[in-house]
Amino acid sequence: MDVLYRSGRATAAAVQAGMPDPPSYSAVRTMLRILEDKGHVRHEPDGPRYVYIPTVARDKAKRSALKHVINTFFDGSASQVMAALFELSPRELGDEELGRLRQLIDEAKKEKKAKV
Repeated sequence: MDVLYRSGRATAAAVQAGMPDPPSYSAVRTMLRILEDKGHVRHEPDGPRYVYIPTVARDKAKRSALKHVINTFFDGSASQVMAALFELSPRELGDEELGRLRQLIDEAKKEKKAKV
């Protein structure tokens, strides 16, 4: 999907070429067919080959994937996710990123108070 989002549209060969350590061509075509069956991509014929196009916006796909990870590995807990992120890379979080996280937490608190 990342290759398709970057290029906007691509053949199976182009998707394979854009992947680090790519699987076989037939495996890429199988993945694209599965993604199409799930409604994430569609194809258009281009001569003897198909050109694949994402049908789900990147932001929507990102939120869906993150929600799946949170539910699968963190029992639906956002705080467990944040704790894991801090444990993995405490030194990699710069002052700007930490400030952004503080801002998001403050905004969430304000929204919660406004709803009460």
